[in-house]
Amino acid sequence: MTHLTRDDIIKAAGSVDDVTVAQMIATGATANELSEALAWIANDEPLLNAGRPLATGRVRELVDILADIEPSEEDDEGQAGPVSGTAI
Repeated sequence: MTHLTRDDIIKAAGSVDDVTVAQMIATGATANELSEALAWIANDEPLLNAGRPLATGRVRELVDILADIEPSEEDDEGQAGPVSGTAI
């Protein structure tokens, strides 16, 4: 197993910035670990239902990095829009 390369990350995760690529490479993870992390990000319920333990180690590091770049549905829900006008 070889460590992640920039090409591995771009192929799997799409367009990501150089800092994120460097963070992911710095974990020492493999392409298989990146695939597992992407599976956790995409939908953790089937993995949990299959009895898989929560991600740990390098996979967990990748999940955390990926979660920072993936827009969260929770971030979009329930947030007020910009306020306009003046208070009376």
